[in-house]
Amino acid sequence: MRVKELGHIVLYVRDLENSSKFYRDVLGWTPLLDGSLPPGRRPFTAFNSSSGRTHHELLLIEVGPTAAALPSGRRVGMYHFGLKVGDSDDELREALAVLRAHDVEIVGATDHGVTHSLYVRDPDGNEIELYVDVPGVDWGDPELWASPTMRPLRL
Repeated sequence: MRVKELGHIVLYVRDLENSSKFYRDVLGWTPLLDGSLPPGRRPFTAFNSSSGRTHHELLLIEVGPTAAALPSGRRVGMYHFGLKVGDSDDELREALAVLRAHDVEIVGATDHGVTHSLYVRDPDGNEIELYVDVPGVDWGDPELWASPTMRPLRL
């Protein structure tokens, strides 16, 4: 077997409406479903990015307000997922302006040498990296992986 591509991400959320607003209004995902289902079915909604490359890229499933919070600190499991928001620092600055306009807390901003990245959390605490690739990087260069650069991002 050989994986062809990352197909989609599925997240459990406490409040579907609140999370849908974040992914739609802040991050710009296009909703494919509105979450309305027959009685007795768990509410969910699906989204695509502007690429529309597949049937859905993000699925949110509501589990309700009593669901356990994500544990903090070092743990096994997902650390974050990355979303490419453009091809230039100008586009990353535009993303930063949208985040600020929606009062989204920036939990990190890093110049990795190969990417420039902003880090935020969704309403349920899932960390998301919003990034642009640095032009001209040779991702096949083993030195990039062996000696990663980590310095504060200056936009």
